Amino acid sequence: MNDSPGDKTTDASGVTAGGQSDLRKTIGRTEDVPRGIVMMIVATILFASASAASKWLVGDYPIGEVLFLRSLSSLMTGAAIVLPVAGLSVYATKRPRDHLLRGMSQSISQLCLLIAFSLMPLAGAVAINFSSPLFAAVVSIFWLKERAGWVRGTALIVGFVGVLIVTDPNASSLNVGALFALINAVMYGSVTVAVRGMTRTESASTLLIWQLSVLAFFHSFLLLLGWKTPTLLDAALMFGTGFTNAIGQWFWTKSLHLAPAAAVTPFYYLMLVWSLVIGFFVWGDVPTPSLLIGSAIVVTTGLFLFLREARMIRRPRIVS
Repeated sequence: MNDSPGDKTTDASGVTAGGQSDLRKTIGRTEDVPRGIVMMIVATILFASASAASKWLVGDYPIGEVLFLRSLSSLMTGAAIVLPVAGLSVYATKRPRDHLLRGMSQSISQLCLLIAFSLMPLAGAVAINFSSPLFAAVVSIFWLKERAGWVRGTALIVGFVGVLIVTDPNASSLNVGALFALINAVMYGSVTVAVRGMTRTESASTLLIWQLSVLAFFHSFLLLLGWKTPTLLDAALMFGTGFTNAIGQWFWTKSLHLAPAAAVTPFYYLMLVWSLVIGFFVWGDVPTPSLLIGSAIVVTTGLFLFLREARMIRRPRIVS
């Protein structure tokens, strides 16, 4: 899942929404907003389904095993799409260290998210994951020295209040899971900021294939922590989560190619709705008032920050 819209929406390959918009203008691609919205909705269904399947699997199998087989499946899917077109030259880069650091951070981030899935309701973990744009904004202020401003600062404070409401500190059963979900959100938000500079020198295909390769490499070490031979059905489900995630990324990226990010990004948050529905019917998770209220605050502030930054990015172009 780990794919939340931040100050600049970034997909799994590290391509910002603004960059995709510029690319669309450069090659003269015709916008198709309705089709873009449909593709974004399909992507959210696939992401929620893959997350639910992962949560189901970690109930019976070691988390490292589930993560590795999912990452391996994603790599195989991505390679089948990218390599026939670009060949092995897609791995050519002058920034291997940056790719490795990015992949290592995302490996830890995904590990924390699966641990959170195993310890708390699916919708709660997804809701906390949506706070990653807030952490990305904070990191950009301190690391990239971006100006906060009172509007942005107020939105961040409100957003973090929403995160606290979702985590519900008084509910001891959620504390440990919520902590891992927060670590995932912090790390993913940091990676979102760090990868911005990479999009200037690396192609989308290079970013994608390096990411998938490094994730599979680091997650392979988790097999040392335990292995349980899966049934044929469960093995298919493990590989299916990686395949579903990879196809979901394709739909998400295609959505941003077909329509402006501001038009389709709000529909990304439907993933929380699907997670609530799946959690209720599969695990009997009844959403608490704190989850619903906190999620609404997190989603609203995340959208506000995204749309505000999108307007600020466009403003200089209008003046010129």
